[in-house]
Amino acid sequence: MTLNRKTHRAFNRIRENNFSLQGLLGFTLYGKTAGIIGTGKIGLCTAKILKGFGMKVLAYDVYHNPEFMAIGGEYISTLEELLPQCHIVSLHAPLLETTKNMINADTLQLMRPGALLVNTSRGALVNHQAIIEALKKKHLGGLAIDVYEAEEGLFFKNHEGEILEDEIISRLMTFHNVLITGHQGFFTRESLSEIASVTVNNLRCFEEGKSECPNIV
Repeated sequence: MTLNRKTHRAFNRIRENNFSLQGLLGFTLYGKTAGIIGTGKIGLCTAKILKGFGMKVLAYDVYHNPEFMAIGGEYISTLEELLPQCHIVSLHAPLLETTKNMINADTLQLMRPGALLVNTSRGALVNHQAIIEALKKKHLGGLAIDVYEAEEGLFFKNHEGEILEDEIISRLMTFHNVLITGHQGFFTRESLSEIASVTVNNLRCFEEGKSECPNIV
């Protein structure tokens, strides 16, 4: 929503007493098509939200989630068939050899001109250099990311007053239609409490030698 309606830019403008609407035009989600890549728990939740806006929700996943189909979602057999249909593409896939750089120069070219790409999953699912080229050509309408392939040593730290050595993220930050957050999608009181609870329970299961621990791998 922020990327589409450009509320982050409006917020900064208004703080400078600029109430102009120029350059803030978005599009109505109702009736548009969203593509969900990966329909696990988070992908399913995203699909439900977008469905609530009246969007047609399509998905690509090697595993078909019955809950996704129950909300009226439709699976598309290949990524190449999915991408051209979508106004918004949201990534929710694990990072595997088969998913690394799944969004690259070739797949970006298949996307609808002006489409928005959102990645809150794993940074390496996308080729960021290819993203930059697609943004420069104005083929990709916008990018929102909460993850980044080279985020180690960069995210979760204050780099004010420093020159970032990472040329890719520095270049991404120059685009007005790129929204970057520092891996904060999980960052709520409830989520931190749940992480602590699950971790302690895992340790207790291990210490007690319980084979029925729900998170055993």
